[in-house]
Amino acid sequence: MSARQIFIVLSLGITGLFMLANHYLGVSYWYYALLIAPLILLGLYDMLQRKRTILRNFPIIGHLRYFFEAIRPEIQQYFVESNLAGRPINRENRSIVYQRAKHALQTLPFGTQRDVYEEGYEWVNHSLHPIHVDCSKLRVHVGGPDCKQPYSASIFNISAMSFGSLSANAIEALNGGAHKGKFYHNTGEGGISPYHQKYNGDLVWQVGTGYFGCRTPEGNFCEKSFQENAQKDCVKMIELKLSQGAKPGHGGILPGRKVTAEIAEIRGIEKGKDVLSPPEHKAFHDSKGLLQFIQKMRELSGGKPVGIKLCLGEPQEFDELCDQMIATGLAPDFISIDGGEGGTGAAPLEFSNHIGMPLNEALSYVHDTLLKKGLKDKIVLIAAGKVLTAFHMVKLFALGADIINSARGMMLALGCIQALRCHSNHCPTGVATNDPELVGGLVVSDKVDRVYRYHKDTVKAFSEILGAMGLDHPQSIQRRQVYRRVSPVQTLSFEQIYKI
Repeated sequence: MSARQIFIVLSLGITGLFMLANHYLGVSYWYYALLIAPLILLGLYDMLQRKRTILRNFPIIGHLRYFFEAIRPEIQQYFVESNLAGRPINRENRSIVYQRAKHALQTLPFGTQRDVYEEGYEWVNHSLHPIHVDCSKLRVHVGGPDCKQPYSASIFNISAMSFGSLSANAIEALNGGAHKGKFYHNTGEGGISPYHQKYNGDLVWQVGTGYFGCRTPEGNFCEKSFQENAQKDCVKMIELKLSQGAKPGHGGILPGRKVTAEIAEIRGIEKGKDVLSPPEHKAFHDSKGLLQFIQKMRELSGGKPVGIKLCLGEPQEFDELCDQMIATGLAPDFISIDGGEGGTGAAPLEFSNHIGMPLNEALSYVHDTLLKKGLKDKIVLIAAGKVLTAFHMVKLFALGADIINSARGMMLALGCIQALRCHSNHCPTGVATNDPELVGGLVVSDKVDRVYRYHKDTVKAFSEILGAMGLDHPQSIQRRQVYRRVSPVQTLSFEQIYKI
């Protein structure tokens, strides 16, 4: 029974008890009005308001969260001073997302909350001659010489999240925000759902090893269904997923009990049966085959940009892929680099914690390798991995990214409170669940605006940092301009830290 249902049952039950008490014991209704009615009215308001999902899903008791949130600094300081909590949790980045999504005041009293002499502190140096940067012009052309329908992408976009892992309402809200803000929405490997198309936002269709949305009954790649989906107007680019940061080299199983009629139709699978998403692709088996398959996808799509997504593993294998690009003359239009720190609700702990190269090392290696082999001008680099703020973007552009994707930030903009229940189908905010009661609490129209504002204000903040550095384009950011403290008495630039 959901919190909403419990509230309704209790309200009716208490009302009934007072009616019986009045009838048999002569108890006045005034007691009811003074003691109970205000709580019932508050609960009704909570269920009807459209701004806060927690209150819609958990009337009355949801206020406890906001109460503790309001006094959090004092509680946190108590634990720090009492040495009960060790190092305090850094909530700075999450607060930035919430402030931007809610269009709240984005200022901070008493300056930085971090110790600038603490190991790991990072910064960039500003210029004596700052300039104004028009953030509306910060877009990237994606599409090589073989591409007939190139795409102009925002520098900041929605990373891959499938329908099923996220709720229908969450997907709709993300797509609405993408349409309003003119940035793209990556579908994730679960296929193109009606919710991805509700607002006609630009899509990057991700095709994984399960070939969902373009698969035969045997689980092989289906050219016909791929062509039908790839040529939809809303699909601007196609991303072939080789691996993801949360579980590189690992497939997955979608249990039959979760394969509803809707999921089955979207993914091109059979209702009620377990579906294997293998770790490897069946359509190709080596680097040359991969490049030929990319060319086939580009042709079937009508010449749209086609790229690959990977979490970097063995560097020699990427080197060999680059050599094949040179030998065959074939290349992807973009490469998405997913850091090993990427998140998911469905990965073995060892894979999440210890498999795959972290984003900074992977991105710098891929960029420098492409540059060394004369391929960088042909390929756009997209980076994803715990990106929340404009400063995160600055660091990734310094390491070689052309475009940034964010999943975590966009989820927080939707109202995610990091309850860490993604895998349980009990997400309290209706973001990562398919429970109709919880999903219903997420009001799409409100969250569309929150996603739009988060994107808009983050790009604006990035343009302001760029201008403060005296630069007019993300590609002008150099590694020597970003610094990290590695000890209380030593700092190194990214140029010194990240190099082949």
